[in-house]
Amino acid sequence: MQRVLVIGGTGLLGYHTTLELLSKGYAVTSLALPPMPVENLFPEEVTTVLADINEYSDEALAELISGHYAIMYAAGADERVVPDFPSAKFFYEQNVRPVQRVARIAAAEGVKKFVLFNSYTAEWGEQWPDLGYRERNGYPRTRLLQEEVAIMEGNGAMDVTSLRLPYIFGTMPGRQPLWHMFIDIAEGSPERVTTQMGSTSSVTVKQVAQSAVGAMEKGVHGAKYPINGYNLKYTEFMGYVCEALGRSADEVMGIPYEAVKDYLVQADAEVAAAGKEHGIHLVDSVQFQARDAVSDPAPVMAAIGYEADDVVASIKETLAYCMDNRALYKSWQNA
Repeated sequence: MQRVLVIGGTGLLGYHTTLELLSKGYAVTSLALPPMPVENLFPEEVTTVLADINEYSDEALAELISGHYAIMYAAGADERVVPDFPSAKFFYEQNVRPVQRVARIAAAEGVKKFVLFNSYTAEWGEQWPDLGYRERNGYPRTRLLQEEVAIMEGNGAMDVTSLRLPYIFGTMPGRQPLWHMFIDIAEGSPERVTTQMGSTSSVTVKQVAQSAVGAMEKGVHGAKYPINGYNLKYTEFMGYVCEALGRSADEVMGIPYEAVKDYLVQADAEVAAAGKEHGIHLVDSVQFQARDAVSDPAPVMAAIGYEADDVVASIKETLAYCMDNRALYKSWQNA
């Protein structure tokens, strides 16, 4: 039985990937930061290691990795973090260096497959150079670099593939979905709920898990797979948020980028004056959201075998879960 190491195994994506691997007959080791979100999160056959990978020596990390056929790398910092300026340095330290180190040691230890859970901002950083995602925005810039260093470490020894993941919907025991933030936005807008007029690729956690296992089994070294299950308009999504709050979807109003550009420039300037920097500048992020950042799923589905799923149903189920857990979420916010 081949063994797979899931780094970030107790997070939303790592958790569902672990279950998908088990269903396919793989043995799984989960490595994640303590504590466990809930007791008995995994079936007893999963080997669980709670530790900070960055605190391992190279020798200890090699010992942990040895004997695994594949690694799923589902850890790191996302763009919600607003670090000290320059943000690229923070995201480099959090996302690039650990991946390069793990990939280098994995290749030396005979690991055959390495699947990186990456961001769709890397896809559109390449597709739309005018956004400056590759130059002046630290988060997508380092996500692109993260892919390249992992691929270079694997060359000739280990197949490395990258999943470029968009909006993801689903739940797991013991963790709150990030979509609470959009409920906060709608709650703070008692009249009209405004949003951008573009759209985004979106998927379910089941599709991410299937994509990860498919990339491991069928992926081509160096391939970067943009995953999509449903073309989701931002106005449509905020309509579902309003409905979860008991409001009408008709209360959502799309606004053009030009109407908020000056405000966003000023907001970025205020963040900079405080010595901070968004991983994606607000003015660039909203310009991005004014476009249709959607990819054709057919070629990727054919290449790595993930299946169609009901993304809209998953959105509604996820928002309902958020509403059922609002009191808990707010208590954590205030802790």
